[in-house]
Amino acid sequence: MYMNAGYLHNSLIDFKDKTRPLVVGSCGTYRLYNRPKLPTYRPRGRLDFQILYVTAGKAHFFLDEEYVEVTAGHMVLYQPKELQRYVYYGTDQTEVFWVHFTGSNVKNILRGYGIPLTGHVFYTGQFPEYQNLFLKMIQELQTCSLHYEELLALHLRHLLILISRHLSSGHKLADYVQSEIEAAIRYFSEHYNTDIVIDAYAASIHRSTAWFIRGFKKYTGMTPMQYIISVRIENAQRLLCTQDYNVTEVAAIVGYDNPLYFSRLFKKQTGISPTDYRKNL
Repeated sequence: MYMNAGYLHNSLIDFKDKTRPLVVGSCGTYRLYNRPKLPTYRPRGRLDFQILYVTAGKAHFFLDEEYVEVTAGHMVLYQPKELQRYVYYGTDQTEVFWVHFTGSNVKNILRGYGIPLTGHVFYTGQFPEYQNLFLKMIQELQTCSLHYEELLALHLRHLLILISRHLSSGHKLADYVQSEIEAAIRYFSEHYNTDIVIDAYAASIHRSTAWFIRGFKKYTGMTPMQYIISVRIENAQRLLCTQDYNVTEVAAIVGYDNPLYFSRLFKKQTGISPTDYRKNL
């Protein structure tokens, strides 16, 4: 199992903070490989809010005493003191990001962004930018750089804004178009480290390159190549969290034969070089 998480002031205890409108308490990710099961049961809930984002596989929730299967591209919102019961299974190859937050104005902020408070599960799509923002919050909680608490709140607001945009009608596509784009997202996510030619992929699904790029960008907010690069950099960040590979090896694993080009691209995407990223961690 892969786990990466950060906690405000390195405390695992949940808390309620009314001194500021929005406070991020913790953020993390789980990815199950060979661990058979990872259950969570909090009969009294927590003092804070929680958003979970399923990015791969599926998760199994019990909401309002009913079983709900939550698949990739969905988010789950828990409010304070709500019973929490869910489980991930290794056979599902589940990957989940989560963030806990509190504050004096959380409900109004969520309402303002159109985040539903009456239900728990909502579809937000599979966008790398969501994962990038979760990773940025994890990094801020781990490095504790100057003004990091303020930046954490800004990253969370950025995430909520992207969710709000997707929930709006502007991202609606015909079912067959959405199905083809989601299939492309799955393919790119699984083969991101290979030499993917967008023209060839579009031809393989009997679509013009212009049609495919236009539909992909409307659904994800980025071009296919921008998506592939974001997935490569995201996976590079995870590899850099360990000491198993040097930068040259990380570059090769995610699909770049030239480590200097990889380093320049990594810094352009994240604002920091791979070496400095590892040092900060």
